[in-house]
Amino acid sequence: MANNLSNIRQELSEQVGKEVKLTAYESRNRVIEHTGVLSNTYPSVFVIDLDNNRDSVDRVSYSYIDILTGSVELQFD
Repeated sequence: MANNLSNIRQELSEQVGKEVKLTAYESRNRVIEHTGVLSNTYPSVFVIDLDNNRDSVDRVSYSYIDILTGSVELQFD
């Protein structure tokens, strides 16, 4: 992934509608993995519609800063 916010935003905008695997590193060494579709990008956040509904959550959103800091990793198929 890119090394500044504008490049990250641009790269994600080009991937809208594609399958993605999301890995989020949360507090206390907790790792959350989801698969879904990148549905929208906005000026400060991006939204992923999730495939699996195990936690009764249909979509998640993260900021571009989360990618820059390594808190979130995305892998596109």
